Amino acid sequence: MFSVHLFGTPHGASHFFLVFLSLLCISLPSIADDTVVLRVSNSDFRTAHDGLIEAIESEGLVVGSVLPFRDMLARTAVGDDTIPYREAEIVQFCSSLLAAELVREAPAQLTLCPLSIALYTLVEKSSEIRLAYRSPGNSTAGRQRAESLLQRIAQRAAELAHLRW
Repeated sequence: MFSVHLFGTPHGASHFFLVFLSLLCISLPSIADDTVVLRVSNSDFRTAHDGLIEAIESEGLVVGSVLPFRDMLARTAVGDDTIPYREAEIVQFCSSLLAAELVREAPAQLTLCPLSIALYTLVEKSSEIRLAYRSPGNSTAGRQRAESLLQRIAQRAAELAHLRW
């Protein structure tokens, strides 16, 4: 007769290990990357930048800052050859109404403000312009509105960049 220990089976495999593996496999899809990337076709970086600014302003928002991310890396990185971007910047903006809603829901959500969208090209694919933002998720009504706003702005920016080319 086999004696089964709490963490063992008659075949030598641990129940704990099997349960752990099962939970890991179940939870992997929930550990999804929260970065959303859109490709901008038939445009150039400056036109895509202008389209992004216009898309933000068309929502009635004001651009707080434009961070020259690639330039910052070039100033502070060890070697220019390690920087993956040909061009890269981060555009920050905020909606006071959305910010108020987010912090009413949970004071720690102030970390979601300001919202930002990155615009970049990679060295090896310099003709491919990309827009990227970090999804705030959809766990609250405010986060859903923030996600919707970011999606609208990114889509509109891509359309404007394409139209002007």
